Amino acid sequence: PSSPSFVVEAAPGALEVARTFTVLGVEHILTGIDHLLFVLALLIITGGGWRLVKTVTAFTISHSLTLSAATLGFIHVPQPPVEAVIALSIIFVAAEIVRMHRGIESITARAPWLVAFSFGLMHGLGFASGLSEAGIPPGHIPTALLFFSLGVEAGHFLFVGAVLLFVVLLRRLRIPFPRWTELVPPYAIGTIAM
Repeated sequence: PSSPSFVVEAAPGALEVARTFTVLGVEHILTGIDHLLFVLALLIITGGGWRLVKTVTAFTISHSLTLSAATLGFIHVPQPPVEAVIALSIIFVAAEIVRMHRGIESITARAPWLVAFSFGLMHGLGFASGLSEAGIPPGHIPTALLFFSLGVEAGHFLFVGAVLLFVVLLRRLRIPFPRWTELVPPYAIGTIAM
């Protein structure tokens, strides 16, 4: 109330662009239920450890490639098919978790990083739509792209850390859950994606 005005800079500086797009990247992930469901499914499939590190790295590399290519104008794919394929990728990995639970081994169980890399290409196009909606200041495209990507990764790490912390706390409770409860997460993930 004591200061009812706000000055908007006509040309933001590099530090302002870096801060803004880092926050935008984190927000895009933490409010993007589709990407969170996909990452959660990958966590379940890998079971943690080095498989998780390789899988998340493959996902990061692939979505960074298409995010950069789309932002720089090298590729353009209409958003509705991209969003549909992202939803289908989530349904696919949820179904793979159920198959693994039944003892059916597939490429997803053997090499989850291949699946993460393949579907990550489409997720990168989804990230690009979030970046393009924000509008990139002229002259700051590399800075905005870099810091948006870093924000996306920071959001991923926050989410993965929160899930792993939840799992550790749940295991410390030592509650004997029935075996069928292992199917609740993949069915919930698949249902939401549908």
